[in-house]
Amino acid sequence: MFLRILYQKMILSKEEIILKKMVLCLKILRDKNGISSNDFYIDTGIHLARIEQGRTNITILTLEKICDYFNITMLDFFIMLEQI
Repeated sequence: MFLRILYQKMILSKEEIILKKMVLCLKILRDKNGISSNDFYIDTGIHLARIEQGRTNITILTLEKICDYFNITMLDFFIMLEQI
């Protein structure tokens, strides 16, 4: 039982780390392009602020829209993610 709980905490921690890295990538992309989260929402209908605050997870379709907006591929995004 103890090992199961420990394993679940390890997985949760790994998921939290990935989400935090994704949020950091989004903030870097926004800052690099001089885009506010409000401007991004107006242009795309995607609430980056909710994602950046951890209130919403990113779906693959949302990530694809984000990458299209910033004119990068999803591969570029994941490479950036791994470099953080």
